[in-house]
Amino acid sequence: MAFALGAFTFPSSITCKATSISSSSHDLDAAYIKRAANLADSSAGFTAPHPNFGCVITSTNKGRERVVVLGEGYLYGEGTMPAELQAVEAAGELCRGATAYLNMEPSDCTADHTSVSAIVQAGITRVVIGIRHPLQHLRGNAVRALRSEGLLVDVLGEDLQSKTFEEALKSCLVVNAPLLYRAASRVPFSVLKYAMTLDGKIAASSGHASWISSKMSRSRVFELRGRSDAVIVGGNTVRRDNPHLTARHGGGHLPRRIVMSKTLNLPEVANLWDDTEVPTMVATQRGARRSFQKFLASKGVEVVEFDILNPKDIMDYFYDRGYLSILWECGGTLAASAISSGVIHKVHAFVAPKIIGGKNAPSPVGELGMVEMTQALELIDVQYEQIGPDMLVSGFLQPVPDLTPNIPSMDETSAIDPSVSAYESNIIFFFKTWDPHGAFSNFSLHPIQMPDENGDYYTWPSVEHYYQANKFVGVNKPVAKKILVDIKNAKSPEEAARLGRKIQRKRPDLVRSDWESSKIDVMYRALKCKFSTYPNLTSMLLSTAGSVLVEASPHDLFWGGGRDGEGLNYLGRLLMQLRSEFLADSLSNKDDATSREENDVTTST
Repeated sequence: MAFALGAFTFPSSITCKATSISSSSHDLDAAYIKRAANLADSSAGFTAPHPNFGCVITSTNKGRERVVVLGEGYLYGEGTMPAELQAVEAAGELCRGATAYLNMEPSDCTADHTSVSAIVQAGITRVVIGIRHPLQHLRGNAVRALRSEGLLVDVLGEDLQSKTFEEALKSCLVVNAPLLYRAASRVPFSVLKYAMTLDGKIAASSGHASWISSKMSRSRVFELRGRSDAVIVGGNTVRRDNPHLTARHGGGHLPRRIVMSKTLNLPEVANLWDDTEVPTMVATQRGARRSFQKFLASKGVEVVEFDILNPKDIMDYFYDRGYLSILWECGGTLAASAISSGVIHKVHAFVAPKIIGGKNAPSPVGELGMVEMTQALELIDVQYEQIGPDMLVSGFLQPVPDLTPNIPSMDETSAIDPSVSAYESNIIFFFKTWDPHGAFSNFSLHPIQMPDENGDYYTWPSVEHYYQANKFVGVNKPVAKKILVDIKNAKSPEEAARLGRKIQRKRPDLVRSDWESSKIDVMYRALKCKFSTYPNLTSMLLSTAGSVLVEASPHDLFWGGGRDGEGLNYLGRLLMQLRSEFLADSLSNKDDATSREENDVTTST
């Protein structure tokens, strides 16, 4: 028997023979942590901005004769069922006395401690964790919670230290490298990808470059794109190659396409201006070709201006937008600028067994200002893989951060300096569901019961599912009804949002005519249902009394606060309105209780 998770299917159990008690114990721990990391990698690209989580539950290995995998799971996407809960449900009653292996400490971004509760209530007695959570406000919380419930918790590198665990620990670091780099460097994890001939050319002297690498290598590039939040190219690439920059392997995650151009000297006809399937953003210098900016906006292309356009500033911007991973597919000039700025963390070089020659033929990396070979940048943890006739050489320019000894938890920081707090007391920002107040987000996984298009109460997986579906309610067209069903069945809030926004952009005739005037009320009703349903969320909201709530999206100027505070912040406004209503109800209930007590006293006297 096997059970399916998302589009993947795994065997429901395996058996392993143990050799000796001491060595086999560590070997098995290392093997199952690596298995959890491999599971976590199954949905890379879909989980952003969350980490990749995997969980494996095994028997306690009584008698040291065999170990059986009872259940496994991985986080499919933002807002979907936690890996731990999937594994517990798969294992059922067999969890009692079992061991759970997690590649990373659970984050419980939903503020209801689902992952920890699932493990504790299932009767699991031991938890082995690959790495602690790298974010300060989450790091160590789940470990403490599990230990407080009497579970034995072993963390690699802390409680379990031996060479046996080196590869397992490395697997856990690599599978969540984007989050680790983001936490350490405060920029998204950036990968530079290029294909070159054996003599180091990315095109002929004429500029012709189709194709240097093989079809198999190009398929691997599609996979790399599918693991990224965005793909960046420069203006030269748009003019010369007119790329699509899609993940054309069918299905999967579709990253946003980014063009960096200081002057906007770009063609009016380009594949990237077609945002039917994938959105495009152009980053440019402030004031560049206003008329062309209007042209791009008419095509649905987002234009973002920077005072000075450079790789560091644009990575800072994408950090604020919550991006985890960026793939750079640019030419040599922009690649050199990105490397010099220190934003490139990893390199994938596809080397084809071809020689093109040419004195003026471009190379993958432009001028870096180095004059001696001793100045050359050396890759770390270099890997070689033959892909068809090509050789893929990959490695890190900067080591994967192990944040365990470097980033203390908020509790530990406060013990050292009591003046340190997790956020500014007067303004509380929230955006992604991993933020300290991320449960305020309409993308948090808190199902709500609200009427569907037929007026029947339906359990929506999230506020965002309900909000996106309501764009098409009441439209008497078969395709609109199908879209409603598709949004209902979307596996995550992100998928629901992508689908709703795409159809709204592509088929505005399917959007209800009163949407602009009714969308605030739709969001308000959904938020009120959410916060009324979950007492822990009500308490969290009430705890912010006296503070301004700001949805910190830098690009959503309606629901969010915008990049420079220019946004309308309607999501924050609605939450503050709800907070006022809940506080008024609380005071009213207290007054009623006091009045009853006084009446009771009067009656008794």
